[in-house]
Amino acid sequence: MDDAEDRRLGAIAPDISRISVSLLRRVVGLYPEERIPEEALRTADEVLAEYGTDGLRVLVMSLTGWAAVEIEKDADTSGRTVEALLDDMDLTRLETNPDG
Repeated sequence: MDDAEDRRLGAIAPDISRISVSLLRRVVGLYPEERIPEEALRTADEVLAEYGTDGLRVLVMSLTGWAAVEIEKDADTSGRTVEALLDDMDLTRLETNPDG
């Protein structure tokens, strides 16, 4: 990233971080689970409309940061390696989409 891009993304980061936490509040424990992607897509569409592609980029960075920290915490708490947790996530992906 160049300085201008860094400043531009940094200016919207607090808003996008708030939106990320709001999305997570809505989807954690949501039932049926099929509604989770719907909420995520709706949020992405709202971010795109209000902040453009920069907003989507910051949204991805924000959610990736939250996920990475929580996976590391889970690994530490459970005594498993991060790789073992990610392997389980990958296995779940394969089980839910065997053709994909």
